[in-house]
Amino acid sequence: MPDSQPRPPEGATADSTALLLRGARLADGRTVDVSISGGHIEAVGTAGSLTAPGSRTSASRIELDGYLLLPAPAEPHAHSDTALTADAGPGPGPATSGSAPDIQRRATEAALLQLGHGATALRSHIRIGDVRGLGAMEAVLQARRSLRGLTDLTTVAVPRLLTGVAGADGLAMLRDAVKMGATVVGGCPDLDPDPTGYTQAVLEVAAEHGCAVDLHTEGDDPARLARLAAMSGGLRPGVAIGPCGGLSRLPHDTAVRAAGRLAAAGVTVICQPQGGCGGVESRGTAPVRLLRSAGVRVAAGSGALRDLANPVGRGDPLEAAYLLASQSGLRPNDAYSAVSSAPREAMGLPEVRVEAGFPAELLAVRGDQLSAVLSLAYSRIVIHRGRIVARTNAVREYCDSAAPGALELPRQGRADAGP
Repeated sequence: MPDSQPRPPEGATADSTALLLRGARLADGRTVDVSISGGHIEAVGTAGSLTAPGSRTSASRIELDGYLLLPAPAEPHAHSDTALTADAGPGPGPATSGSAPDIQRRATEAALLQLGHGATALRSHIRIGDVRGLGAMEAVLQARRSLRGLTDLTTVAVPRLLTGVAGADGLAMLRDAVKMGATVVGGCPDLDPDPTGYTQAVLEVAAEHGCAVDLHTEGDDPARLARLAAMSGGLRPGVAIGPCGGLSRLPHDTAVRAAGRLAAAGVTVICQPQGGCGGVESRGTAPVRLLRSAGVRVAAGSGALRDLANPVGRGDPLEAAYLLASQSGLRPNDAYSAVSSAPREAMGLPEVRVEAGFPAELLAVRGDQLSAVLSLAYSRIVIHRGRIVARTNAVREYCDSAAPGALELPRQGRADAGP
């Protein structure tokens, strides 16, 4: 990885870090100081009212005038094992072999890219079985270990088949993946000859090991979706399904009934407004307003990150929120919640608020209100477990209008704040 990527200092822990964020603007319009200690928010007060956390003069002071301070996003649907492969090209070699070192390198780089956008937690779906065996899972788990202190990476074990003679190996491998460290089980029931049997097998393994479940379905078969919802209802620690883009292609009344069944089952739908991870023919964003009206919890994930499914995928949660606001008609606050509080809940993570006592998982974005941030936001400061782990600064310069093309560029400003 490039030397410019953030790395935790030797021996650093959340408890050794103290921050004072000064003059930050909150989504409700207040301007505040925020003190952070031990990985949690210690106090929030009016601007200029707080001193260093715990009265420690060694605390870092960060001036956030001109920044909006938000709970950090979380990424609920990534594919670390295939990320950054779109430009690998044909032929053998480390870039295309899918070797463990290559997968680990790409998984690490992809997680850091998404961390730079603000996602301090990441759930990644990893294929197991077939010719891969458990190699990709082991490689991503190694990446998780190397990223400790920077971002929280969890893995979903995704077998191809789980029923019949061909599925016996997949079922055994699913259990082995959990023993290795996968904390979520999932997959795509629609690709198994027996979708109901596949779902039942996943739910049984989840119940055996106390795992969460994350299943992939297009949701364009109402009867199959209803069975999946009925089978999943009440499972703890919970079930997420997505991207359910097929729901948007169903007749309205049919989609409403399907949404009601999902709400009754208590599952979370992970939509993918940036294009997802499936083929172009099956793409489409789930009808998020219809789902929310029915009482379904909806979160937004990125899916593919510059792989063959989406060679230009950004993995930027603010882009996902922008698309939910601009194309699905969500209010900015609701759109941002779909990439922050909703995925955190679906992933079993603690709630985050900019209030005393809550985890210091924060994103500072240059801008004065949420609608502007979702429209255009380049400069970002990311805080994970009370530490600044990534920072992006952007500056836009303008030529002197009296001398177009001149080398001197006297007018400048933040790229996301205008001239």
